[in-house]
Amino acid sequence: MASDVDTAPLVGRAELVQTVRSALLGDGAHGQTAAVFLTGESGVGKTRLLGEIGDRLREQGAVVLTGSCLDIGDASPLHPLLQALRRFDADLSTRARTSSAVRGLLQMFADETAGPDGAGALLERVSRGLHLIAEGRPLVLILDDLQWVDRSTRQLLLYLLAGLGDLQLSVLAAVRAESLQGAHPLRRVLTELRRLRTVRVLDLAPLGRADTEELAAAVVGRTLSAEAAEQVWQRSGGNPFVIEELARDLRDGRDGLSETLREIFLDRVDALPQHAHAVVHAVAAGVEPVQHWLLAQVLRLPEDELIDAARAAVAHRLLVGADDGYRLRHRLVAEVLAHELLPAERSGLHRRYAEALTAAPGELHQARLAHHWRLAGEPARALPAAVAAAQEAERLHGYAEAHRHWSAALQLAADPGPLTVDRVELLENAAEAAHHCGEHARALALLEELAALRGGEPSCALHIRRARYLAAAGRSALAEEEYQRALKAADCSPRDRAAAAARLAELLLHLGRYADAGERAREALALAENVEGSATEVVLASSALGFSDACLEDPDAGLAVMRDALDTAERAGQPEDVACAYLHLAELLTGPLNILEEGVVVARRGAERVAELGLGRTWGTRLLAIAINGLFRVGQWAEAEKVVAAALRHRPSGADAVELLLARCRLSVGYGDIEAAGRDLDAVATLLAGGGARHVIPLLTLRSGLAMWEGRHDVARLAVQRGLTESRSDDVMILSALVWHGLRAEAEAHASRTVDVDPTAVRRLRDVADRVARKSAGAARPVRSVVEGFLALCAAEVSRLDGSDPELWALSAAEWDRRNHPYPAAYSRLRQAEALLARRSRVATAGKLLREAYHVAQGLGAVPLTSEIRELAGRARVSLEEREPNGATRGAPTEESDDELAALTAREREVLALVAEGLTNKEIGQRLFISERTIGVHVSHIFDKLQVRTRVQASAIQLRNHRG
Repeated sequence: MASDVDTAPLVGRAELVQTVRSALLGDGAHGQTAAVFLTGESGVGKTRLLGEIGDRLREQGAVVLTGSCLDIGDASPLHPLLQALRRFDADLSTRARTSSAVRGLLQMFADETAGPDGAGALLERVSRGLHLIAEGRPLVLILDDLQWVDRSTRQLLLYLLAGLGDLQLSVLAAVRAESLQGAHPLRRVLTELRRLRTVRVLDLAPLGRADTEELAAAVVGRTLSAEAAEQVWQRSGGNPFVIEELARDLRDGRDGLSETLREIFLDRVDALPQHAHAVVHAVAAGVEPVQHWLLAQVLRLPEDELIDAARAAVAHRLLVGADDGYRLRHRLVAEVLAHELLPAERSGLHRRYAEALTAAPGELHQARLAHHWRLAGEPARALPAAVAAAQEAERLHGYAEAHRHWSAALQLAADPGPLTVDRVELLENAAEAAHHCGEHARALALLEELAALRGGEPSCALHIRRARYLAAAGRSALAEEEYQRALKAADCSPRDRAAAAARLAELLLHLGRYADAGERAREALALAENVEGSATEVVLASSALGFSDACLEDPDAGLAVMRDALDTAERAGQPEDVACAYLHLAELLTGPLNILEEGVVVARRGAERVAELGLGRTWGTRLLAIAINGLFRVGQWAEAEKVVAAALRHRPSGADAVELLLARCRLSVGYGDIEAAGRDLDAVATLLAGGGARHVIPLLTLRSGLAMWEGRHDVARLAVQRGLTESRSDDVMILSALVWHGLRAEAEAHASRTVDVDPTAVRRLRDVADRVARKSAGAARPVRSVVEGFLALCAAEVSRLDGSDPELWALSAAEWDRRNHPYPAAYSRLRQAEALLARRSRVATAGKLLREAYHVAQGLGAVPLTSEIRELAGRARVSLEEREPNGATRGAPTEESDDELAALTAREREVLALVAEGLTNKEIGQRLFISERTIGVHVSHIFDKLQVRTRVQASAIQLRNHRG
């Protein structure tokens, strides 16, 4: 039953409507994801605006999906999306293809089962389904009451807004501001999203005095007297909903109302006919939308009387009717009416709801059923529904929702009635769900309750579980103690003992205690020899032992152990064990051991293997990210781009996507592709809005590097300071890189004279560098070697603040040459040459250094570094082309030269070949799986190297060198 159209005009919001439309579908949003979040107090008009804007977006040709979040704490995973799809399907009449896509996506939800790739695979399937529904049109997802959003929907939004779904999506959502208090999860998400360029968070303020009078006059139908206008303004505070209610009282001659809005609502309800009064109370007690058939079962009225009653409630503007059911016109009505029923009346309503839902054919709404049985005072009947809702949430990877349902089941189990309840099983499930969704403190508390319930000495398995939870919570010292207790427990089976020792070894490895980790790993391996099917324990222990041996004394021995672990995993055939072994081996080679070429090969081979095992989306993506970082360090940037393209085909999500995006961003920053790098950093920030502090320092280090190439040294400084403040990481390698960026930002500010140097920041950075140096002095030799390279850069950057020291830059260049890292080595040579030229000494040496750095930077395609080398060479009148004895320029084409393309990298040759075919940058990007912007950078670099100005000239050179 459709509701009566609200005749009150939309006042004071025209500019806002245009702003939102432009943000979502304007030129600035073309081709990329965009989002607008409307926040404001209850009654300020958020829902009305969503409807108004949604209608206008449909007129522009957009596909608009509209859903609302449930207002019960144990909401179903992805409920608003499912609701939006069902509404959209009901509205379809002529587009058979679209209707088929919608129903296919709904069926996918019904058939979803847990898989090896977890929630990430579900997100990708949802993205694909939405892509089919859109059929190339802009897609807008409108969500009301986002403050009640379930975790699964929140993660889906972050995934899509990060641009990972290959879908042009716009999101428009309304959030009740007063709900975002304390530790509300959406509060942190919105704080992070405010920083992104494609996301706008608009605070919807109450109407001003003039707009209040205009709206009230429109409802009343005449200009208000000064006294009446003042009364409406004072009592409404500019809240449009309250303005309309007060104005209708004036229009209908209802005087003498109380001064509180509560009394206004109660007067309105009391004015209803008897059955309409019951309808409003029933809808207020239900979970919206309340379907017509369900309302009929609850009220047990004849159909004609029910329709008349609902029509009266709609006419009195207390209810809104739509195809999917009835809603209160404003949820404030429910808050007012909640105190107007006797407890017996409230429980009776909820009982009738539960009975009607139970008797309904088809799918059981377990979450709603548990909600109503609980409020009906029937815990024994609510409990099975809560358990079923928890299991359903876990099936859809909604661990946060599952945790709430298990917690509700525990509360209900306190008075189970005639049911026999296994409280131990409930506690185990609730604790594990809490652990999976990151509620570590809650998981530990439930575990303590489980231990108390069992009584006696804690079991070995309980100690291991407690240690896992403590480690996940970052309480490493306590986790270590728990593993020790597990190993000493009398009931510890050989399998449990092997598991405890292996996990303890892994924990000690993460703490940097390589010797202790190796000792425990050997113990775990000895125990696992006598346990059948202990491949997981062997892989964990071997990883710790391999790292320990390789980092302390014998890299060859450590690698041998790691390779044995991989062989063990392959023989056992467990996919995750194989993936874990490959990952640790690749990390060891590309990290502490700095054997980059072999590490890249292992990472790529491992990615292929785990893809065969069905884990390409998760473990495979992480392995390819390791390969990309290794290729970046050794200077094979063009090859790294190909690996990025391969990894993106997996459509990763969550932490896997973060790893890949950060790896791609390093390439974009190096190339000088400012726009692509900024998009990736925004996407990472979007994903990290849902959690992930481990990646904060790499993210901010890249932000700083990008800002410096843009000349925004103050922004670079802020990024580094935020990294030092917001993260408590003890990883000396990533900290040393961050400190280098901070000192470089101060040195750049000093050199450019655009921003004053911050002496306090310099002192803090030098203190952190000293602390890193002290800490790394006792670290393993490979780790110390990596840190020393960054500390050499730090010392040289400090010298730039007071006359750059060429000897310090020479030392830095040598450090990075020794590690086969061409990019920081070239940067160090640039600075060494700059220091020599500033001192007007050894000009010939400076020229040679600039030419060496220029050759490396050109080969990499590092446009910003190349430009800076050219600028310095130009000021110093230094030729960047080496001269042969015959006077010819080395590398420049001569009459005898048959290859004018010698200066181009492999990737640039690929791009030039496609330019010669007549393809546009966009078409080349699609062919090579690279962004259009990155192709533009390559084309500019090609023009520069070939000394041409047009694509025709470049194509002519390409064709001339490939005749015949």
